[in-house]
Amino acid sequence: MERYACDHLVSWHHRLPERRLETVTTVVLHATELPGFDEALLEADKTARESETGRGMCGHLYIDRDGAVHQLVPFGRVAQHVRGHNTSSIGIELINRGRYPRWFDADHQTPTEPFPAAQVQSLREVLRALHGEFPHLTDLYRHSDLDTALIPAADRPEARVRRRIDPGPLFPWKAVSAFWTELGRP
Repeated sequence: MERYACDHLVSWHHRLPERRLETVTTVVLHATELPGFDEALLEADKTARESETGRGMCGHLYIDRDGAVHQLVPFGRVAQHVRGHNTSSIGIELINRGRYPRWFDADHQTPTEPFPAAQVQSLREVLRALHGEFPHLTDLYRHSDLDTALIPAADRPEARVRRRIDPGPLFPWKAVSAFWTELGRP
């Protein structure tokens, strides 16, 4: 799919496993839980440097607050963005602060940044394009639907918090999932 600017492909994308595009069945929506796109790029590269395999964690596509869409990983590669569901999925990261910088503090589990209209509109356009491009694409999930692990809170280890809550309660999930359902299969 050549719709997206590949101006930000991560330097280590060639280390990610290859896959056939007809195996893609799922889209997983995320929030970066970082201040901006530049920080998300730095985090992806940091996770690659810290990995024994040289493979970092990131999604395929990133949608910024202004609606700009960037591709970090080619669709023919398996991006590492959600435990246990990477092989058949496309990860879409929405730039959003989420719980940043106190992701796992017990008293800081409610994000306050809304998702701008331009970002949500771009997401809809991306979903429409992906739906048309990938004939076996049927499922749409939030990261929090697939990763429900609880971990000790950073500030109070006796308390447990969700490891992943993204894209979070301010994301217009009902409207986006209804849009996905309306797309149907071509």
